Amino acid sequence: MSSNTPDPITLSLFSNRFISCAEAMSKSLEQTSISTNIKERLDFSCAVFSPIGDLIANFPNIPVHLGKILYFSLRLSDPDISAIKYQLNLHKNDLRPGDVLLTNSPIAGGSHLPDITIITPCFDKATNEIIFFTASRGHHSDIGGILPGSMPPNSTSLEEEGAEIVSFKLVQNGRFDSETLYDLLVTQPSKVEGSSGCRNFKDVQSDLKAQVSANHKGIQLLHLLCKEFGLSMVQEYMYHIRNNAEYAVRNLLKTVARSTGRTTLSATDYLDDGSPISLTVKIDEIHGSAVFDFNGTGPELRGNLNAPISVVHSAVIYCARSMLGVDIPLNSGCLAPIDIIIPEGSLLSPSPEAAVCGGNVMTSQRVVDVVLKAFEACAASQGCCNNVTFGAGGKDPITGEIKPGWGYYETVAGGSGATKDQDGVSGTHVHMTNTRITDPEILERRYPILLRRFEFRRGSGGVGKHRGGDGVIREYELMQPLQLSILSERRVTRPYGLHGGGDAQPGLNLWLKQPKKKAISSGSNTDKPRIINLGGKASAKMSKGDVFILLTPGGGGYGHPSEATDDAPSRASLGLTEDFTPRGSVFERHSLAASSA
Repeated sequence: MSSNTPDPITLSLFSNRFISCAEAMSKSLEQTSISTNIKERLDFSCAVFSPIGDLIANFPNIPVHLGKILYFSLRLSDPDISAIKYQLNLHKNDLRPGDVLLTNSPIAGGSHLPDITIITPCFDKATNEIIFFTASRGHHSDIGGILPGSMPPNSTSLEEEGAEIVSFKLVQNGRFDSETLYDLLVTQPSKVEGSSGCRNFKDVQSDLKAQVSANHKGIQLLHLLCKEFGLSMVQEYMYHIRNNAEYAVRNLLKTVARSTGRTTLSATDYLDDGSPISLTVKIDEIHGSAVFDFNGTGPELRGNLNAPISVVHSAVIYCARSMLGVDIPLNSGCLAPIDIIIPEGSLLSPSPEAAVCGGNVMTSQRVVDVVLKAFEACAASQGCCNNVTFGAGGKDPITGEIKPGWGYYETVAGGSGATKDQDGVSGTHVHMTNTRITDPEILERRYPILLRRFEFRRGSGGVGKHRGGDGVIREYELMQPLQLSILSERRVTRPYGLHGGGDAQPGLNLWLKQPKKKAISSGSNTDKPRIINLGGKASAKMSKGDVFILLTPGGGGYGHPSEATDDAPSRASLGLTEDFTPRGSVFERHSLAASSA
């Protein structure tokens, strides 16, 4: 690496060229995948890495993916090894052109098991040495486990959540190994008591091939970049980009210490079961470094809200990048000035056998809330991903026969927290997730679901000088019997307000259970649907005609309401125009019925 000061224009050029490589990978994956979750909801991330495994640039789809590609730990004394380095340590000199690696294990930089990472080494054509890595991580809608969708709300061990793969050469010498992949995703998980293997193997295999193709697209562009500027210059600026991010974060930490007059910050928030997540930040104002100490956090949980250490790294690197006032790519330099201490055996550093599917999508959001609360950056956002899964098929519990099936998974938006300068945003994904919602037409065409309602949950955001954003209401009617699961948080502990701002409304999950035919014919009081509160985490076998109503949390308010110029949210702030009218399949169905009467 050169010690020369980088030219700022050239630095910006290379920064954007690396980002464009990741963006092209992302577009390729979107266009060639087939599952709703990856193709429509864009639940994936693509990135470019140095030959030693440092993140250079990414296309910012899902923030929670990136720290987990960056960091993992088998021991708390060794936290700074990347997921790429983990694979390098396993395979050492065993990688050749035409090889592609697959992993999803939490001990190897993974998050929860549905997030499968594909890693491809990029070789110098002259020396045959590895000069870069490209990687893509996608959430696959089913990889086995005790329930369709592989996000069981009641899991108590990792093996109940589906297939775990520490490392596997998915492609070797250019050959895609479908046979071993089938064994890992279908045969092995079905051996666990009460579990099935992957219920839609063909879809998962197709999406994995799309990830391999996306990685190859990135490698092609990296070769073109090296051909244009030369490998030496490209790698020199690769390290300058990392150092620039480190410099920006050090300046941020110095600014926080000077502007607040404090070098120690702290915050605590609680999961719905009462488990605390505590943080103390100690800033070295001279060097612009900090220690993020999570001592005081609760112990490992029997449920699945345990978060691998990599999730904490994801949350911290996201917060550090979000609080910067400069436009730089998120990369490994953002964490260089920060040491992270996590108590072993806590819910943020669980045992390898612990269930973790909820930690990735719930606990990650709560860690972000705690970090931003410590820095007083904004009020709490919805603090939840509102994970809805439904599906059918898998291993018959009586006969053991594996029946073809399917699984669907989506996360649903809520409100974002207000800041000292502006209101929160309504109906948006926040912080660690950034997926789209499936279009109603696609949802209803591909799955036996009628979307009855999808609208803002007005008044659910916290009041204040600046109001928190509102959550949403999403209502599903089942057109055939299905297993439906909900994994959610902020159903008890409300998203907090800051500096006098009000807390937001918590979320709510309701099941409208249709009466049995006998009750209807008897004319009893049971001829109306039962309204059942499912709680934050539940799974139920629902019947045709049953309705699931999801009400997501809002965001907290900022500042005392008396300072507000207008307490009432305008239609514009809710995203509505004055000529807004209802649309969608239910509206159209009712309109057709009225016109035919």
